[in-house]
Amino acid sequence: QVQLVESGGGSVQTGGSLTLSCVVSGYISSWHCMGWFREGPGKEREGVAVARAGERTTYYADSVKGRFTMSQDKAKKTLSLQMNSLKPEDTGVYYCASENRAYSRCPLLLGGHWGQGTQVTVSS
Repeated sequence: QVQLVESGGGSVQTGGSLTLSCVVSGYISSWHCMGWFREGPGKEREGVAVARAGERTTYYADSVKGRFTMSQDKAKKTLSLQMNSLKPEDTGVYYCASENRAYSRCPLLLGGHWGQGTQVTVSS
């Protein structure tokens, strides 16, 4: 059973930065997709970033491209999301997620397993 625990959320002003972290436990294969999604107030769930486990190539939502950077540490089984130039529309609960997608591409919005989420609030 994969378990994910996020941390690092908080409140910042527009233009600020935050780094979210996710500790992953359980078995992660090379077929797993790892990523982040968010749920903003009154908004649909949105995939933010995704990559195949252990691979550097990462795909981002257009809304965060150039501002957010996801990285993985396979040995430490951690996932992070560096968020720069934050905007009020980035406000929401951010979830770390993993999904086994053998023989198929990683979708930007993952199902599978996710953590309890961490709140990010950006004020104008």
